[in-house]
Amino acid sequence: MLELGKGFAFIGKQQRITLNNRHYKVDLVFYHTKLKCYVLIDLKIGEVEHEHIGQMKLYLGYYEKEVNDKNDNQPIGIILSEEKDDIMVEYAMLNDKAKLIVSKYQLYLPDTEELKKKVREIIER
Repeated sequence: MLELGKGFAFIGKQQRITLNNRHYKVDLVFYHTKLKCYVLIDLKIGEVEHEHIGQMKLYLGYYEKEVNDKNDNQPIGIILSEEKDDIMVEYAMLNDKAKLIVSKYQLYLPDTEELKKKVREIIER
């Protein structure tokens, strides 16, 4: 979380949302004091699927309508997964006004040789 910067206030983990007697849980909820908005984070094992994006949109809609105060800005959603299909994410979010970020995470940094290889690949592009 330190990489996200300053201004994050931790609200809770596994925050329950109930709609029509169905329960959902947002993995992590923060409030950003400078942006004046909620930041919802969902952690996914494996590859992100279009269903995960729809689920986050549900969470964002709920927070915007039911939790936000009149002075709050639109909530931001972040989905972190082990793998990400850029094309699927692009189409799943096409023409969407939701503030949603889908990103890949790594549990461990790669070794030095692998990092050098990645840097060379980026430079060659």
